[in-house]
Amino acid sequence: MPDLVPLSTIAPDRVETLLDAAFGPDRRQRTAYRVRAGLQPIGAMSLALVEDGNLIGSIQCWPVQIDGDDGTAVPMVMVGPVAVTPDRQGQGIGRALMARAIAVAGADAPLMLIGDPAYYGRFGFTAARTGGWRLPGPYEQHRLLAMGAVPAIAGMIAPRMALSV
Repeated sequence: MPDLVPLSTIAPDRVETLLDAAFGPDRRQRTAYRVRAGLQPIGAMSLALVEDGNLIGSIQCWPVQIDGDDGTAVPMVMVGPVAVTPDRQGQGIGRALMARAIAVAGADAPLMLIGDPAYYGRFGFTAARTGGWRLPGPYEQHRLLAMGAVPAIAGMIAPRMALSV
């Protein structure tokens, strides 16, 4: 049975190898990397699954905010990437990591991500309140998803630098 451990206990090169295997080496070109630039993941919500010494899955969560066009700044948590080794995908590992991160965040926590609506919809993520949100790079609006106490305002998703611990 896999062990759930803080991601901070895993060597960064092992995490990078997992992410490359799950998403390909060009993953760093994705818009999500622009949003997370310069941040450190949120320790309590960034987790790894290790089985027999092998890293088989990870989830990272990041402190972000929406800089509203009205001048407000609303803190949120960006969920992802959720990565599972290719040979273990489809076995519930990603679901388990998502469920744990959501539980750690707490009821009605403002969570957002860029991802597949069909997959993340099972956790309660929707695009219902994200229509006015923008990202600093290319993205498909229907893949900008959120759950919890997120604002339905127009604005840019940006790093929350003051809380990047």
